[in-house]
This record gives sequence, structure tokens and C-alpha cells, in this order.
Amino acid sequence: MDAIRGRFAPSPTGELHLGSAWTALLAWLQVRAAGGTMVLRIEDIDPERSRSFYTAALMADMQWLGLDWDEGPDTGGPFAPYCQSQRRHLFEEALQYLAEAGLVYPCYCTRGELASLAPHGTEGERPYPGKCRGRNAQEVGGRKPSLRLIVPQETIAFRDGVKGVFAQDIAAAAGDFIVRRSDGVHAYQLAVVVDDAAMQITHVLRGEDLLDSTPRQILLYRLLGLTPPVFAHVPLLVAADGHRLSKRQRDLSLASLRAHGARPENIIGYLAWKAGFLDVFSPMPAADLVPEFDLARIAKGPVIIGDDAAACSGADI
Repeated sequence: MDAIRGRFAPSPTGELHLGSAWTALLAWLQVRAAGGTMVLRIEDIDPERSRSFYTAALMADMQWLGLDWDEGPDTGGPFAPYCQSQRRHLFEEALQYLAEAGLVYPCYCTRGELASLAPHGTEGERPYPGKCRGRNAQEVGGRKPSLRLIVPQETIAFRDGVKGVFAQDIAAAAGDFIVRRSDGVHAYQLAVVVDDAAMQITHVLRGEDLLDSTPRQILLYRLLGLTPPVFAHVPLLVAADGHRLSKRQRDLSLASLRAHGARPENIIGYLAWKAGFLDVFSPMPAADLVPEFDLARIAKGPVIIGDDAAACSGADI
């Protein structure tokens, strides 16, 4: 069996927090346990939210934790560049391919129009009903359009390394989804597919918040004539009240934990304990955990982070 290629692909829109470190550690362990190649890719495709100082900070945090990479923005590699903002031409080429196949169309809908198209009382992401299929620019006074993919009426299923078989009728769940925004920024769904394929990523381990979008990505792989990677979606770290950890929780950022005296081996040992790789909490460097990695041992549901996070990390917060 050929060695695997995995990646950690954070967005530099805030400080690396404990939830991001959890995903980074598990992705790193999967690659190192298989003797594969670890790729660090910075997903800075959104110019309004991405900041270069967050890129530098998250790389420093990962190195502090003992999570290295073989290819990345600082080390280079055969598939450089490793920042999405420098890879826009590849996304445009993919869009052109889809356009020539008649698979995308311009969408002129405003946010207000999209809200009015949704069933009464619907919250969150709403399936797009294809209103702009066949609509022309004369009807909308020259608005700048987004581009949407024509989604077929079918169910796409795949076997996830943690969740098992997952199936979704994309037309019912999302409808014709956006592949380029009206401001010209390429959508995550397209960019992640193009980059993972171009970088020959064979295994993707990431948070289960992205599970629902995976069928859309598999559809894009198929339409672009590409082979999808093997997916594993791990549970999220959540606070005691059930809310997921986020970059807004500054007390659980790596920078804050470090500033309050946390040691990397304590954080790694804590996350390994929560993952089920250790029976009891014990400080441990990341490299010592490589033989313990096993997807089957990871919990299927959310992982609760309580006051023990600060205590086990050694931080005084």
C-alpha cells in the first residue's frame, strides 16, 4: 500500500484554539502512524477575514505542540504554493471546465430573495430551488452574479472512517450550491476539492461540522473527473453547555493557554485522553502517541471540555 498523504488546512481568521488543536493532532497522528506525508495548507481564500499574522501564529502554535509537517508555506514542496490565496488560477480553471460542460449558471438572487424562497420558519442553510436557472442579467439590472452548480436529483453516499455510511440527497439538502461568490471569491466547496486533488491528498481527517458538506465535494470530484480522498470526520470539542468551541473563546486559545503556563505535553496528553488513546490523563509528547492512534477508539459523539481542560493543561486561567 502506498504511503498516505494527509493535511491540516486551517483558515487564518483567528487564534488556534483547543478545538483546532484537537483536529490538527488527530490528522497528524493518522499520517504519522501510517508513515505518510503531512501537508499544511493555509485556507486564506477569503480576503475579508484572513490575516497573515494569524498564519504565523498558528504555525508557531503547531510547532510548539510538536506537530510538524513535510510540505507547507514555509517548507515548500512539490505542490506549492500552499496558501489558497495564491492558487486562485486553479479554481478558475476548474470553474471554466464546469462552465464548458454546462454545469454552472449565474445567480442574481439577493439575500432578501433567498430568504423569501425558503419555507416559512426555516432556519440555517436553505436549499436553493434553482430560481436563476434561465434567468438573465436584463431582469436584475446588471447585478454581479454568483455562480451556482447544477445539482442532479440523486443521493450520494460514502463510508466515513468514524461515522460509517453517510448518504445525502444534495438537491434536497442544499440545492444548486454556490461555487463562486458575487464578489469573485471562490467557494470553499470548490477550492478544497481542487486543492486536495492537486496536492494528491489521499486521506482527509477533519471535524464533523464538515460532514454535511462532503457529498457536495464528492459530486464536484466526480464532475471534475477527480478521485476523492478517504474521509474521516471526528467529533467536535464542545463546552459543558453543549456549544462547540470556537475562536471567540479566547481563554481556550493556544496563545492564552501558553501565556498562563500550559505545557505542550499536558495539552497533547489531555487531548489524547479525550480521544480515548489514554485510559487516564498523562502528559505526553505528540510523537509518543503515534503507536496509539486508532480511528476506532475515537468517540462517535461530541467530546465535552470542562474545567479539567485548564487543570490538565497546567494553565492557571
